[in-house]
Amino acid sequence: MSESVARAMWERFEPVHQLVYFAPEVRQVLDGLGLRGYWMGYFALRAAPLGPVPASVVTSCFYVFHPDRAASALPDAWALAPPQQVIEARERAVDAAMTNLYGPDVVASAEVAEAADLAWEAARAANTAGRVLGAANQALPRPAQPHVRLWQSVTTLREHRGDGHVAMLVGRRLGPVEALVLKSATGETDAEFQRRIRQWNGEEWRSAQAELGERGWIDEEGRLTGAGAAAHEQMEAETDAAALTPWQALGADATTRLAHLLEPLARRTLDSGIIPTGNPVGLTEVTWSSAG
Repeated sequence: MSESVARAMWERFEPVHQLVYFAPEVRQVLDGLGLRGYWMGYFALRAAPLGPVPASVVTSCFYVFHPDRAASALPDAWALAPPQQVIEARERAVDAAMTNLYGPDVVASAEVAEAADLAWEAARAANTAGRVLGAANQALPRPAQPHVRLWQSVTTLREHRGDGHVAMLVGRRLGPVEALVLKSATGETDAEFQRRIRQWNGEEWRSAQAELGERGWIDEEGRLTGAGAAAHEQMEAETDAAALTPWQALGADATTRLAHLLEPLARRTLDSGIIPTGNPVGLTEVTWSSAG
């Protein structure tokens, strides 16, 4: 099975996962918990499977955020809503968001139930050794509702992939800001947007640019060089290869079937405009071939 399968599956499940950060139904649930502002909600939602860990642990796992970003949300969020309460709330929020976006008939369909079972099987097969966020999500109980189970499954797979990507960056001695600068240089996302939302200052950003310049990966204008493009392509291939084991366990036929089942959900999410243009992972530009 080619490593490109892992990339193809990520393109299909990432939009479904991203609903939890952008759907208005999620914000309503978080407001009900008393979680203040976008970032407190983001960190609480994503970190809740880890338990009431301090901001330093979350900063380490999430990798690309300035420590002050997580510290502004945690541990204050846990005083307002303990992690188990947040996990239960995010399931309610995802239920409402998926039902409203995809429609009651779709979330209750046999196709979504089939996708949920296939994705759950893949997520359970993911090797989470050394992958903290992936392991924390994999350990959560199986949701009863198929569409919520589908969301939890793709979230486990997403964090499993992300953990592998972080391990690759550490192995390459590419720090958080350098990683963001490189991603921006590829044109996948806006540099200023990345710097601002991750809360790095201009001096830290320029220092990372200088580091990548010394490596020969970006030029004086901050654009990707040939060497930088080759390095980026290799790192993405390594990330894909490290994320392949769930799909090898699921098998080619079942993986292909899950890809086809996820496609209409992913496309509906992207077409809805819920995920904003310029988002950090560049989802609004994703395209694929159903026969891929």
